[in-house]
Amino acid sequence: MDSSFTSVSYWSSKIGTTEPALRLLLTVLYGYPLALLFRKCVFNKAPIAQHLYFITTGLILGYWNYGSDICHCIYSTIFTYFTLVILKGTLYSVVITFVFNLGYLIIGYFYWSTVSYDINWTMPHCILTLKLIGVAFDLYDGHQPVESLSADSKKLALVHPPNIFELFGFVFFPAAFLIGPQFSMKRYLEFIGGHYNNGDEPPNSVPAAVRKLLFGLFYLAVFQLLGFFVTDDYLISDAFGNLPFYRKMILLGMWGRFTLYKYISCWLLTEGACILFGLSQNGKDERGETRWDGLENVKLHIFENTTEFNHYIKSFNVNTNNWIAQYVYKRLKFLGDRQLSQIFSLLFLAVWHGVHSGYYMCFFFEFVVMYMERDIKSIVKSDVYLKSFFASPKIQLPLQIVLRMYTFVFMGWCVIPLVFLQYPRYFPVYANCNYVGAILFLLWPVVYAPLVRFLLKKYGKRNTEKAQ
Repeated sequence: MDSSFTSVSYWSSKIGTTEPALRLLLTVLYGYPLALLFRKCVFNKAPIAQHLYFITTGLILGYWNYGSDICHCIYSTIFTYFTLVILKGTLYSVVITFVFNLGYLIIGYFYWSTVSYDINWTMPHCILTLKLIGVAFDLYDGHQPVESLSADSKKLALVHPPNIFELFGFVFFPAAFLIGPQFSMKRYLEFIGGHYNNGDEPPNSVPAAVRKLLFGLFYLAVFQLLGFFVTDDYLISDAFGNLPFYRKMILLGMWGRFTLYKYISCWLLTEGACILFGLSQNGKDERGETRWDGLENVKLHIFENTTEFNHYIKSFNVNTNNWIAQYVYKRLKFLGDRQLSQIFSLLFLAVWHGVHSGYYMCFFFEFVVMYMERDIKSIVKSDVYLKSFFASPKIQLPLQIVLRMYTFVFMGWCVIPLVFLQYPRYFPVYANCNYVGAILFLLWPVVYAPLVRFLLKKYGKRNTEKAQ
C-alpha cells in the first residue's frame, strides 16, 4: 500500500482541512483507545504506574502534534514543580508561578503567532498555564485558616505540594492535555487514589462515554454541513456585503454557530474520553445513579435555548469559566466592585488567549453586552408597567422568539474578532454587517438607556397625574 494513503497530510488534503487540525482531531479521538487500554492494563495499579502511563501517552501525543516544541510545556512544569517545592504554599509561590507561566505563554504568542488561528505548541501551553497557576493557588489555600476559605476553595485546597510524578501526570493527562477540559489537581489525585472506582472493577462509564462520543460526532458533522453555507472567507467577501440586511443577519447567526460548533464538537469528544477513563465522576443523582458530568465543558440544553448572553457564559467553555471565577474573579473581591472584578477577569482571558487585538475586542463586547442586559433587566424590574407587560402570558411566545433570534444573531457578531483576530481583517466584516452590533451595544448607555428612562419617567408621571 502507498504510504501516502495512510499519511495525515494525504487525508487532510482530501477532507479539505489543515494537517495540524486533522492531527488534533485524531489526537482527541485517540483518547478513547488510550482509555480502554488504561481500563484493561493500568486500572487499580500503583499510583506511580498510573502517573507514568499518563505522562508517557500524553508526551507521545504532544510530540506527534508539535515535535520538539513540546519541550516548552516540560520546561514550565519543571519550573513550577521546583517553585512549589521550595516556596510551598506561600504568596510568593503563587505570584512567581502566575507571572512565569503567563509570561512564558505571552512570549510564545508573540514569537509564534500568525495572522490566523494557530495550532502550535501554544495551544496545549495555554491549558497548562491555567493548570499550573491553579495548583499554586490551591496549595496556597491549603496553608490558610480553613474558616477563611470559600466552600470551593476548601474542596480544592492542597496541604502538600504534588510530587513530580503527580504534577507531570496531571499536566500531561492524555485526554485533556491538548485542548482541555480544565480540572483540579485535587480531582486528579482522588482519581489516582481510587476515589472514583467501583470496587476492583473499572467504573461503569462506557454508556456515558459513548453518548458524549456520539454527540461530539454529531456536532462535528453539523459543523461540516454549515461550512457549505457560511465560511470565514464568505463573511469578508463582497458577495456577503451585498446581500439584503435580513439575509446577512441570518447568515451571521449561522456562521456564529459554525464557529462555535467547531469547539463544541472537540470538547464533547474529549469529555467522552475523560468519562471513559473515569475522571469525570461527579457523585450520585437523585436516583442514586453515578453522574458523569464532572468535566462537562458545554451544557447543550442551555446553549441551544439561549435567550440572553449570560446563558452562553453558563453553557460554553464551562470549566474555563469556572477556573476564571475561582482563581481570578473571586480573588479580586478586595477591589469592592463586581464590575471592576469582571473587567480584570475579562482582561486576563484576553491576555491568556493571545496578543491579537481581536481577543480584546471580543471580550470588550462581552462586557458591553452583559452591561446592556443587566441594565435592561434593572429598568424592567423597577417599572411596574414594564414588569407587568413582560410577565403577561400572552407575550411569552413572541418574546421567546425575539430573544432567541437576538442571541442567535449577535453571538455571531461577538465572535467576529475572535476568528479574524486582526483589525484589518475583522473591521471589513463589521462593515459588511452594517456595524449592527456597534449600533446596538455601544450606543445603549449613551443614547438608548437615557431615552428609555426619560420616556418611562414622563409616562409614569402622566399616569400618576391621571390617577389623581
